[in-house]
Amino acid sequence: MLQTFTGSQRRALAVLTVIALLFGAYFLRSYLVLMAIAAVLAYLFTPNYEWFRRRFNVGISATGTFLTATAMVLVPISLVVTLAVMQIGQMVTGINHWMSNTDLNELGRRVLASVNEALQRVPFMEMQLTPEGVRAAITKVAQHAGEFTLGFAQSSVGSVAMMVTAAVIFLYVFLALLTNGDKVIELFRDLNPLGREVSDLYLAKVGAMVTATVRGQLIIAVCQGVAAAISIYIAGIHSGFFMFVIFLTALSFIPLGAGIVTIPLGIGMALFGNIPGGVFVVLFHILVVTNIDNVLRPFLVPKSAHLHPALMLIAVFAGLQMFGFWGIVLGPVLMIIIVTTINMYRMVYRGVEMDIGVEDADDDPSDKSAGGLWGRAWNWVANKFGLKSDDAADSFADVAPEVEAADANLPDAEPSGVKPSGAKPSSAEPSSPEPSDVAKPSE
Repeated sequence: MLQTFTGSQRRALAVLTVIALLFGAYFLRSYLVLMAIAAVLAYLFTPNYEWFRRRFNVGISATGTFLTATAMVLVPISLVVTLAVMQIGQMVTGINHWMSNTDLNELGRRVLASVNEALQRVPFMEMQLTPEGVRAAITKVAQHAGEFTLGFAQSSVGSVAMMVTAAVIFLYVFLALLTNGDKVIELFRDLNPLGREVSDLYLAKVGAMVTATVRGQLIIAVCQGVAAAISIYIAGIHSGFFMFVIFLTALSFIPLGAGIVTIPLGIGMALFGNIPGGVFVVLFHILVVTNIDNVLRPFLVPKSAHLHPALMLIAVFAGLQMFGFWGIVLGPVLMIIIVTTINMYRMVYRGVEMDIGVEDADDDPSDKSAGGLWGRAWNWVANKFGLKSDDAADSFADVAPEVEAADANLPDAEPSGVKPSGAKPSSAEPSSPEPSDVAKPSE
């Protein structure tokens, strides 16, 4: 049995625990992002693991979940990348064929003359391009490109071992968190000095943000990227459709979205003669692509994951700068933790009421105002068309008197167990039957 610790010993133990946690974070700093990614994916695929666990043992369930996650992530990406590579090969073949049948010197002179003519039309732009200046610029760019390619090749050879190590670590952390998720949550609750209720609040907020960022934002980004690529294809650029899909989908993760490419591209198409196509691309982005987010976000992003657009923008760019590509997910998660902590402080020390914002859709499945995907879908439809969630109840109340009047004209026989609307509840003591209530023998 453990000895009883004094107050000073308990404080010393708390300080040592904090020091150990900080040293552990510093010790594992090279793999913190990898561990965070594994934790995010383990959280997202926990329902799949629980489905397998109800039917198989732990090992088979973990293996099946990992294979499912791999198929769901790698198969679509591999398919799109393969199609993009095929299109790149076709474009390279077409460029080679075009270059073999084109006088590049004459083409260069024509392009240079067109650029100089366009520069002359720009106010206060006194600049002329010369063939010598263009050659010097191309030579400089080629030198830098060669140096970059050489450095990238050298670093790639050295990073193969690191990639294998990272894959092994990711696999072990993913499976460990998947099979021991309840223990990890309980450990967090025990270590959090703010109590179990606050721990559950943090877990709910972080879980909602992860779901909103990965599932919701992924679906929104894919829809926006595909829609923007389709608009470019319709406008007349038929080469590189899948490359546009990949590139515009990646851009759609950030708040500025695919408009970073499509709007300048549409303006350029209009300036170079394709006015209908350029106008179509710009208008399609403004009217359709941007509204995809407005339509899908209420369905896919829960209320508990709500962040102000300014905070979301800052969180995404700060996450990209700190964590790279995965900052798209980790940045908003860190921001929701910061915002939740500030709101907790305001609630405890200033008495400000805190909007928990965590829906519980299981309280009443028939209530469309509850949380969940279908609840949010119904609320959006109701707001869009001016409906109310209790319209059905109101309609029933309107026809109820007519139903009662119709029932009054029916024979006296009533279904078993159904009382008239005006009947009073029976008392505890049964009343003696009235003479008129006694059944008479049939004649």
